[in-house]
Amino acid sequence: MSKNRINVAIAGATGFVGLDLVLLLSKHPNINIKYLCSQSFVGKKINKFDDRIKKKLPILSDIKKVNWYKVDVLFMSLPNGKAQILTKKLFYKFKHLKFIDLSADFRIQNSLLYKKWYNLDHFAKDLINKTLYSISEFNKEKIKNYRIISNPGCYPTSIQLAVNPLLKMIKGNIIIDSKSGYSGAGKNFRKKFPYKNFFSSTYAYSVTKHRHMAEIDQSFKSLGSKNINYVFNPQIIPTFRGILSCIYFEPKKKYSAKIILNKLKKIHSHNPFVKILKLNQNLGTNNVLNTNNCEISVCQTRDKSKILIISALDNLIKGAAGQAIQNMNLMFNQGETKGLK
Repeated sequence: MSKNRINVAIAGATGFVGLDLVLLLSKHPNINIKYLCSQSFVGKKINKFDDRIKKKLPILSDIKKVNWYKVDVLFMSLPNGKAQILTKKLFYKFKHLKFIDLSADFRIQNSLLYKKWYNLDHFAKDLINKTLYSISEFNKEKIKNYRIISNPGCYPTSIQLAVNPLLKMIKGNIIIDSKSGYSGAGKNFRKKFPYKNFFSSTYAYSVTKHRHMAEIDQSFKSLGSKNINYVFNPQIIPTFRGILSCIYFEPKKKYSAKIILNKLKKIHSHNPFVKILKLNQNLGTNNVLNTNNCEISVCQTRDKSKILIISALDNLIKGAAGQAIQNMNLMFNQGETKGLK
């Protein structure tokens, strides 16, 4: 760090998440963006990819040109499989350097499960146990002890902020219905969803096995909830950004909707980016777009034995770039909200 400013490099700066990361970091009062790295667009200016970026920043460069002694933290917004190789190359040589990975490479603690879900070998197995999978709200102190932070997926963030504090209050099965803007599929979304009415239709996908389930499985088990079964149904909707997760479950008999609401209010009372609404409030993504906020509504369903929790966030910010910066703020003892409010 120089003059209390954190020197940052971003690998994968021109994707949807990378551009939001650059935009937010360019406005952070304690950040100095030293390097913006790209494989395909070396020599180009970053604002050619996003005209929201007004600050004069370094031109896009090859990551091989980075002087790592001048970087405090590396953000990696790379395709799955790339961040593990880069981290392996740098971790032991540059002991001052910290890493925030926005891909799935370090999210799964078991390398065999990583291969099962992502069909990729893991070449940095020795670094998995040196990594913290961090939803910021749940790791405010623990995060300071790690150099590698694995940023959670967008769907799991919307789900875990709402459900993890309640797992011991839930009787059995959970149904999770999540809708995401198409930016969640990355810039090649049209190759993944090549349908003629894509921009005016809704599409359910990965209906039996979505890769983010590996994170949810891991999280539930780590909290001692091995007996809870869940169904996860993700859908792409014709809007650019935002996630709305509707989570249905039956609570144990002694827990009413009001008790569940108060539990979430207590858990998140010191979490500035999580807002718990009044009981039975309608909720959409409108208020959370382009913010690092997550709004949660607890609802009593017509069937009095069932509860509905709705969780809304911006998949590119709270589900990716914003949470990465929130994690960085906590790692470097910055104010948690710095550059995000």
